[in-house]
Amino acid sequence: MPQIEIRPAVSPDIIELIRLDHSCKTNYVWQMDRNINEGQFQITFREIRLPRPIQVPYPRLAESLEDEWQLASGVLVATHEGKQVGYTRLSENEEIQMVIIKDIVVDFPLRRQGIGIALILAAQNWAIQRNNRKIMFEMPSKNFPAIKLAFKLGFEFSGYNDSYYPNKDIALFFSRFLK
Repeated sequence: MPQIEIRPAVSPDIIELIRLDHSCKTNYVWQMDRNINEGQFQITFREIRLPRPIQVPYPRLAESLEDEWQLASGVLVATHEGKQVGYTRLSENEEIQMVIIKDIVVDFPLRRQGIGIALILAAQNWAIQRNNRKIMFEMPSKNFPAIKLAFKLGFEFSGYNDSYYPNKDIALFFSRFLK
């Protein structure tokens, strides 16, 4: 893993963070199936291998990121050699003592080198320091690398929303208790 520093974001970071490659490439997606019978409603997700890799665009509009960051409870930035290489945006719900990882982005050249893991662990520490009991990680069903990362870090599938993002993609939610 490259030497990185994770710190809270400051205003000048935002322009650089918007420039990061927010898309992902995948050979797999989670497909949602609905089965509705009398007296029973069943939703299943299954891992599907695609015939060829696809480039998955980021589900949020780049133009809205700056506004969303200003509303965030926290934004953590990963830097490498003085350059912003990733971030995570956090939303805290104090009533239920939970933090939601809304975004996690690592610039393409540095992916699969542990920066995403470091950002999530830093988010967990941030949540614990603020006395939260649970952390949730949201991602589009097409973002298979993020799904695998959630499982790797001990998150469990905890729900979905079938038209969550501005582009109408399905959001998957994974969560885990912190204490």
